Amino acid sequence: MKQNLDFESLEKNLIDVIAESHIKLGYTKSSMGFYYPLESLNRLLDSELSSADMEKALQGFCEFAEARLGKASYSRDNIRFCILIPAEGVEYVHEKIKDTGFLREFIEGIQCHNCTIEDILKIFSHYSEHVKCEKLDNGEFDYLLYFEDGVPDTYRYCVKFEGGHITYHRFTQKDYGALGF
Repeated sequence: MKQNLDFESLEKNLIDVIAESHIKLGYTKSSMGFYYPLESLNRLLDSELSSADMEKALQGFCEFAEARLGKASYSRDNIRFCILIPAEGVEYVHEKIKDTGFLREFIEGIQCHNCTIEDILKIFSHYSEHVKCEKLDNGEFDYLLYFEDGVPDTYRYCVKFEGGHITYHRFTQKDYGALGF
């Protein structure tokens, strides 16, 4: 098993997903579980671990992140893993992680019925001059947006306009690349 696993990347991803859920659903001090396919965990950890070795790695991750995320745990269902963050870890994110404002403004913006790609671009451009927007023709998403310099975040936002509503999926750069679009 590779010893130089990128635990910081996995922790940041979990923190970002918890913060995103707080924006969408509001904060409650309760545990939260997050499912990851083996391939996504390997991309986050910069590894090529088997399912069995990933279990060992996640034990190490839980120890690594305990001071911030509490006594996290994990379970495995074949090649899918659930990482359970306890209430104290969720509270840590709520109280200690600074909201840049971007994700909140983005989520609120796309909830407006008449939101356009131009409106979304304005939100992105409010936070950076280095915004990339690509029209997609893959059948799943209409646009890809991201910050070229990684500020305020490094995620790839895939947006779909459908029936007067907008949906989005947020991917790490590596997970987006693995989609093969």
